[in-house]
Amino acid sequence: MAKPNDNPAEPFKKALAEATKVLADNAELNVSFTVDPPGVSNDQVRLPQVSRRMTRAEVLLARGTADAFALRLKYHNEGTGARYAPQGQMARDIYEAMETARCEAVGARAMPGTASNIDAKIANEAERKGYAQITKASEAPLATAAGYMIRHLATGRDLPEGAGNIMNLWRDFIETQCGDTLESLDDTLTDQTAFAKFARQMIDDLGYGDQLGDDPDDMDDDADDEAGEDDDQDQPDSTGDDEDDSQEDTEADPEQSQEDQQDAAQAQISMDEVDDTDMSDETEMPEGDMPQEPPAPAPYSEADPDYVVYETRFDEEIKAEDLAEPQELERLRAYLDQQLEPLKGAVSRLANKLQRRLQAQQNRSWEFDLEEGTLDAGRLARVVANPTTPLSFKQEKDTEFRDTCVTLLLDNSGSMRGRPISIAAICADVLARTLERCQVKVEILGFTTRAWKGGQSRETWLNEGRPGTPGRLNDLRHIIYKSADAPWRRSRDNLGLMMKEGLLKENIDGEALEWAHRRVAGRPEARKILMVISDGAPVDDSTLSVNPANYLEKHLRDVIAMVERRKSVELLAIGIGHDVTRYYNRAVTITDVEQLAGAMTEQLASLFDKDPRARARVMGIKRAS
Repeated sequence: MAKPNDNPAEPFKKALAEATKVLADNAELNVSFTVDPPGVSNDQVRLPQVSRRMTRAEVLLARGTADAFALRLKYHNEGTGARYAPQGQMARDIYEAMETARCEAVGARAMPGTASNIDAKIANEAERKGYAQITKASEAPLATAAGYMIRHLATGRDLPEGAGNIMNLWRDFIETQCGDTLESLDDTLTDQTAFAKFARQMIDDLGYGDQLGDDPDDMDDDADDEAGEDDDQDQPDSTGDDEDDSQEDTEADPEQSQEDQQDAAQAQISMDEVDDTDMSDETEMPEGDMPQEPPAPAPYSEADPDYVVYETRFDEEIKAEDLAEPQELERLRAYLDQQLEPLKGAVSRLANKLQRRLQAQQNRSWEFDLEEGTLDAGRLARVVANPTTPLSFKQEKDTEFRDTCVTLLLDNSGSMRGRPISIAAICADVLARTLERCQVKVEILGFTTRAWKGGQSRETWLNEGRPGTPGRLNDLRHIIYKSADAPWRRSRDNLGLMMKEGLLKENIDGEALEWAHRRVAGRPEARKILMVISDGAPVDDSTLSVNPANYLEKHLRDVIAMVERRKSVELLAIGIGHDVTRYYNRAVTITDVEQLAGAMTEQLASLFDKDPRARARVMGIKRAS
């Protein structure tokens, strides 16, 4: 007889853990069941928790997740994967989704039972993220669609409903762009290196070739060439076995040996002369020896390869708690609360309104004619008319509220000093608390510079003789007030930092927007929203005094265009006292800072409206000319 404390799910967990180890071909694998998000790190595998009830959904999800992770561990080599991994975020997402699909497809061919298990995992993911309700390709994640398509083509299996919808929304586009490349899928599936090259070609076909980075095979060829040259130069002075092997040849032809040594010495002299020549002559130098100053501009901005930064050593990305002591943050937070005491009533009403609207979107539809659930009183008349008719039940279901991450990017420039920054801080506070109650992840970021009119970057430029058009010439300070995964209670005091004297300086919006976009684009949530709150155009006197007058503004426009073109993040902006609609396609301008709370809550709430016309009407979107 089982003891009262025995968990009936334990035998299943033990059996699944052992099966996962066997499938992954790793007897040392540590398998655990947890409420934390599933994942793999080194030899640790975290699977979804299975309760004592062991519902069918729980069991299928655990088995599918276990099989997916085990196949990844069995068929994926981390070194090969990292070697061919693209540099850009979108390209990397596509690459990883395709590699995961490859591992699962290879496993399904060898062990067909894993395919149905993983189907259950995919179905759960699609239902949780609301994939079945998406009707436009622009709202569906391209990387996920590419992974689903690889799995479908490689296994011949139909995908679960929501996953199939995502794939079909992008299918025509993928087949049109990658038709010729897809023909070689079967030839590369079992070879990770060949498939990595196949995936990189698909990424290029899809229009993200600029994010691939250098071809690792080309880099190897260059390295082999350099190694061969080194071997040739070292040969005359070689010792040991090589010397013994070549001794007879040397003795047989001493004149030839002497000539070889003279040639090698002459070659060494020639290389020394090349090293002393002008390094700007690119046609004379191997690529590996190209000069490193000035650095190539491409890494500074994915949006604009011509955007130049003179010095990056003095830039910082820093957490708010690292800029002030805990006691000071607590004091500044108290000061912020005191400043905004008159607004608490209005802000609370807006917070409640936002929460009601979001929760209304979470539960707003029903499934009818079910065998269990809530009794459907509207269909009782049928039972009265015909007593043999069975009772009808209904259940509420989630719709149109896929897991979401919202990033608030706050302008921390000097022009925001006073009431604007106070209002921005308290609005960020309200939104973070409200969205967290609705299970929406929130990240709060700020941007400014470390100094007025240039800092150490400008001093370096002056000491080096003031080179012309140096590019951005100030030290960035990007502040993380609250990360998306941090609970609000731990980050509440951080917003008080905005009240700190001397924090607010100049603003370089383009690089801040690109930084925030890079952070949110890497999040696992299905939907990503980036809201920018600023009071005007980017301004940095030290940069604009030695570059074209529109230098920073042009970069901001290029970054906005890149974000809106990629469509993985929904971008919107609020301008305080200045018209930002000339930069952002989806934007609203307010004339009074006290309107900010209403504008923020209305814009966010409207993003979850079903009707796009209502959404546009509520947001007050103004198209830039």
